[in-house]
Amino acid sequence: MLPLNPLHRSSLPALLALLIPLTAIAASPAVKTADPPVDPAVLEFAAQLAREDGLKEADVLAVLAGAEKRQSILDAISRPAEGKAWKDYRPIFLTDTRVNDGIAFVNANRELLDRVSAEYGVPVGIIAAIIGVETSYGKNIGSYRVIDALSTLAFYYPKRATFFRAELRELFLLNGKHLAYPLDELKGSYAGAMGLGQFMPSSIANFAVSYDGDDSIDLWNSMPDITASVASYFAGHGWEKDQPVAVRAIASDTATEYKPENLEANSTVQQLEAWGYSPLEHADAERPATLLTMEGEHGPERWITFKNFYVISRYNRSALYSMAVWQLAGEITAGVASAK
Repeated sequence: MLPLNPLHRSSLPALLALLIPLTAIAASPAVKTADPPVDPAVLEFAAQLAREDGLKEADVLAVLAGAEKRQSILDAISRPAEGKAWKDYRPIFLTDTRVNDGIAFVNANRELLDRVSAEYGVPVGIIAAIIGVETSYGKNIGSYRVIDALSTLAFYYPKRATFFRAELRELFLLNGKHLAYPLDELKGSYAGAMGLGQFMPSSIANFAVSYDGDDSIDLWNSMPDITASVASYFAGHGWEKDQPVAVRAIASDTATEYKPENLEANSTVQQLEAWGYSPLEHADAERPATLLTMEGEHGPERWITFKNFYVISRYNRSALYSMAVWQLAGEITAGVASAK
């Protein structure tokens, strides 16, 4: 064997010194990867619930750690149907199928609906129409986990973060109290609305009722809870029993242009007539009212609307939504009556 070169011999200890640490590293257990940092907004939210509501911060963070950010939710909320014109919006909800299903829904639950209507003063047709517009009478209640929807919008949709953080807070406060199912099992829409009537957490807290007597609120499978909660919502927002919702109007050639800022009935029928807008049906001249103009299939549609129309809009702020609910309610009511 050839002798080691003196240079090589002198370098051997240094080489061994370099190899030993590498060998030790290779033999040592794998170093645990640190958990990803928690969003500061999430930390502050958990701290707020602990500080203001007495919840355990660690419990809130544990639930949110299991929530998933869903890009499809962010995409969906950016293209709501309410951005359409009335002539395009109406055909979505005023279909033969939805009307016929509404008639069948009323007939299947007639005794319950009559009892709820009498107690809360809200028409059967309106209750049925809300459920029809929201979920096609339970056929489409949403497939998103509510915790995913609300956390996605609360922390990744800055435009309405304040609103959705408030709703997420309400969800945590409802957990384990009156909801019929565990928080992480609740399913709903991309916006976090739940059940056949699509209630947000704050609406559950303020208006939902247990009408079947078991003290838990089940907006998915208890028809008494579902229908009474919808009626309670309307009654709680000031529905006027046996009072009008809207009447079609016509504008004179010299009508004063009138574009109200919202749907509140801040004028009167008499005032609107003075401005050139005449109702096509009888309407009390002194009744508070406002004017709604929409783009219909055959040109502008003008409607004189009343407080009850505004109350419908508390469910969804869109005038298109309120008109769709009211017209669907009318079709259902007429269909039920003709079948008797």
